[in-house]
Amino acid sequence: MNKKIIFLSLILLVSFSNYAQTIVRKNNTGFELLRDGKPYYIKGVGGDVNMDKIVAIGANSIRTWGVERAQVVLDEAQRNGLTVMLGLWVQHERHGFDYNNKEKVAKQLAYFKTVIDRFKNHPALLIWGVGNEVDLNYTNTNVWYAIQDIAKYIHETDPNHPTSTVTAGLDSLEVDLIKARCPDIDIYSVNTYGDIGNVPTNIVKFGWTGPYMITEWGPNGHWESPQTKWGVSIEQNSTEKKEVYYNRYKNYIAPNSNTCLGSYAFLWGAKQEYTETWYGLFSKNNIPTEPIDALEEVFTGKVIQNPAPTILNFQVDQKKATDNIELKASAIFDANIAIQLAGNASIDKANFSWRIMEESTDKKSGGDLEDAATELTGLTKKTARKNQIKFRAPQNAGAYRLFVAVTYQNKMAYANIPFKVIPRTAGEPQGKFIEFKYTDMTNFNQ
Repeated sequence: MNKKIIFLSLILLVSFSNYAQTIVRKNNTGFELLRDGKPYYIKGVGGDVNMDKIVAIGANSIRTWGVERAQVVLDEAQRNGLTVMLGLWVQHERHGFDYNNKEKVAKQLAYFKTVIDRFKNHPALLIWGVGNEVDLNYTNTNVWYAIQDIAKYIHETDPNHPTSTVTAGLDSLEVDLIKARCPDIDIYSVNTYGDIGNVPTNIVKFGWTGPYMITEWGPNGHWESPQTKWGVSIEQNSTEKKEVYYNRYKNYIAPNSNTCLGSYAFLWGAKQEYTETWYGLFSKNNIPTEPIDALEEVFTGKVIQNPAPTILNFQVDQKKATDNIELKASAIFDANIAIQLAGNASIDKANFSWRIMEESTDKKSGGDLEDAATELTGLTKKTARKNQIKFRAPQNAGAYRLFVAVTYQNKMAYANIPFKVIPRTAGEPQGKFIEFKYTDMTNFNQ
């Protein structure tokens, strides 16, 4: 054989022999993933930042939604010993894509074929995620034929990695459609929040007989949370979210490992979605937040030794977030937060950040990109205690939120309270900032 041919053959052998094979295997109790022949249970997060911290909390896999940074993400995941559910962002009808347009559908398929060919042998690849929430607000169910065509090509060209598709919540109609139109989908994946407790029962009830995954989960979604009487959703604080992450994993994910192959917690990063803190597990300046402690506990089985601050109570004008707080324009009010620090350290050790924000007016569905809400400055004043402030209500009537963040040992707790500003009556004085007389809330409990 020609030396050049031998050399090229060796290159190809090296290039295509370093992948790790993932298969779905049916066993006596249900299903399991095998990676290079060994059982592999997914303890994952959705997002591709701070991979060293992913490893530190005991996670083993990440999920992406698109392939814009696929090479960089896969390579970094491999260096950190992580696997990747690589997402193929199949276009959405709600963004204007027409699944009756055969030319556009064919062009999309051709593009994904090049992506699949490029990354199918990457050693960090675990699973292909073919589409994310294409069923959200859709009417044209032809999208499932497009999903099938992509999944079929994966099976034809990549026998070493299974396929999955992700729906927005769990609905019997989508289960029926995927079963009928997408025979090359191996794993059903569900993005679910407040409804996660119904998934284990309903996925069987709706007729799915294969394995499944929970590919987004976390706090209650903004669409399923209580609202103020002026129609804005009330966000759980970080302590409430920590409890939610812990309990939902323990109650609804881990106990169903015979058919649920694992999960990806949302969101490993920061994002403006309804508010700037609703879903992100990091602050926008990349500080780990309290719910990450819950993920570390459930992934490692160990109690956190240096937990984030815990929120005991947060009030504006001596009212809770659920009290439909209305404040007179430009008048002066109190706000206070009671916290507990690791080792019962003094609250003076923590840093407190208070901000007044306009209620976001750029709220979208499905995680679409949103503009940040507007911050109003010059309205807050520090007091004798770091966990309490005086603030002036904005002068313009409307909806606002008071945000507070408490940072200690590079971990953050946070909360916000929505409030509505109502106009002052004619001649009513604005009031002035005065010395704050506080009640000591260090040991306050709800």
